[in-house]
Amino acid sequence: MLKKPFVSVVILMLLACCDVAYAQDPQFTQFYANPLYLNPAFAGTARCPRLIMNYRNEWPALSGTFVTYSVSYDQHVDGLQGGLGVVILQDRAGEGTLNTTTGNILYSYQMNINRNFSVKAGFQVGYMQKKIDWEKLTFGDMIDPRYGFIYETAETKVNDTKGNLDLSAGVLGFSKQYFLGVAVHHLTQPYEGFVNPNEARLPMKITAHAGAIIPLDETGEESNVSPNILYQKQQDFQQINLGIYINKGPIIGGLWYRQAEKNSDAFIALVGFHEGMVKFGYSYDITLSKLSNATSGSHEFSFALQFECRPKKRKFRAISCPSF
Repeated sequence: MLKKPFVSVVILMLLACCDVAYAQDPQFTQFYANPLYLNPAFAGTARCPRLIMNYRNEWPALSGTFVTYSVSYDQHVDGLQGGLGVVILQDRAGEGTLNTTTGNILYSYQMNINRNFSVKAGFQVGYMQKKIDWEKLTFGDMIDPRYGFIYETAETKVNDTKGNLDLSAGVLGFSKQYFLGVAVHHLTQPYEGFVNPNEARLPMKITAHAGAIIPLDETGEESNVSPNILYQKQQDFQQINLGIYINKGPIIGGLWYRQAEKNSDAFIALVGFHEGMVKFGYSYDITLSKLSNATSGSHEFSFALQFECRPKKRKFRAISCPSF
């Protein structure tokens, strides 16, 4: 079991060795259920106002791991000829020992290439803040051989908050049955070092995703199958997700396999419900690595409200892609 003192030691090592430590962004298994976080070009793709909330609890059986929350809102604005959106995310590591909060504003512009294919280009500007709760850290000089952690530490407290401007961009191409996109986050690669403000740059994250909608009935709206692929790279870390969604009326199911570097990472099962303006999804990651017996997998929930709006004033082509 991963104990709280161990988590504190790991965070302390990151502070002391920030010239060789690199951060990795939080990720969501239901990436299409958090489209603005996946790719800025998704802003406004539903045309009408859309509110989405996401929650992920990774490895809950281990003490002090990762809990991530996200809230986003977007809609198409005719006067701007594109979509506007906002995303707020918080990631808590080590039972709140290290907290990351980000707020982003997005804009995307849509261009219809021909009668069947459209392209959206999206841009994102945001502010990212990392904060350490110094009171939750434990150090070697606090330990008594018999009674444990009873002494005050002599360690010098470092700056516990670090904030940065963050820029990202993405592009999305789609037709009625096919879609593909590429996004690059952290274009400026901001510095995240707490001890030295000019060390520990956040590497760019590159995401590529693609999929198709294969109808199983005449319209494809009541029943369809959607194979998908997602690839992500950040610094030396690489990951690929392969999976398929099956949609039958208001019920959506999904099966995924995630490969991280050279190791099998997880097998994922998903179920979703879509009726009227409400969407709800739940997914469970079954860990395939040697940690599988200790982690209890990962749980993720998504909830979305798709509001109605006035009839469109001009021709607007909405993207057909999975909701979860």
